[in-house]
Amino acid sequence: MRGSWGMTESGMWRLVRGAPSPRLGEGVSDYRGFHLALDRPQRRIEFPSGMITMVINFGDRIRIGPVATEETSGSGPRPEPYRSLVNGPRSDATMGEHDGRLEGVEVHLAPWMAYTVLRVDMHELRGRMVPLADLLGPEGDEWEGRLAQAVSWADRFALLDTMLLRRCARGRAAAPQVVWTWNRLVRSEGAVPVGPLATAAGWSARHLELRFREQIGMSPKTVARVLRMQRALRMLTAGTAPARTAAACGFYDQAHLHRDFKVMTGVTPGTFLLHRGGAGRPVDRMPGKVTSTLLR
Repeated sequence: MRGSWGMTESGMWRLVRGAPSPRLGEGVSDYRGFHLALDRPQRRIEFPSGMITMVINFGDRIRIGPVATEETSGSGPRPEPYRSLVNGPRSDATMGEHDGRLEGVEVHLAPWMAYTVLRVDMHELRGRMVPLADLLGPEGDEWEGRLAQAVSWADRFALLDTMLLRRCARGRAAAPQVVWTWNRLVRSEGAVPVGPLATAAGWSARHLELRFREQIGMSPKTVARVLRMQRALRMLTAGTAPARTAAACGFYDQAHLHRDFKVMTGVTPGTFLLHRGGAGRPVDRMPGKVTSTLLR
């Protein structure tokens, strides 16, 4: 378990990361506890990561909606309030808001593990935020109550192990071919063509797409697109020039990167870097991924 904390001009924050039980395998990447005591509202853009995020809040609600653009500002859907929720598979960004005081825990799952834990076809969650209780029923309220009452983060992470293992024992396992293909896409950062992957899995491209729709929630090509964008986000954050980033990540040219970037993140590369440069505290929710930027 690793923790960090700090002070900013608006208050105090604390983050704690925990490693899931090895019995959960690669399907659960990490746990992230958070406690924010800030004196002003916060807004963040959350980028598509390829993973499924389960958020369990212990107190105040968060508001989540689409990223406002120049075209939709003032006329688009308003953010909806949530307490505990699942953020389903998606290839676009969302806007998260809260009043500055927030405490809870996040669980980051591979989509094929979410298929087992949530016991729902993943395409039903595509692009959606779903209250946890709508998916788990009374068990969702039980999770929220027990985690809130636990006396330490170590106890909370141990409880999550128990709860997830219990769900896995009764859930539907994803097809080995789906898990294998997912892992190949992740390790190549979306660079491996889908056709050869389907052949190697022993399926037709159409059958692989159908099974991905069921157990991942997006087609293999869409997953690859999200993973390529994640690589681009990391390279730009590290200071790589946009033209070099575009070439390395499989975009036709810098203009192609710019178009896809705006569609998938809601902002331009320049705006993204401007906000990332002034965050003032850790903003990414998952190790090795660029998940968020704090708006100023």
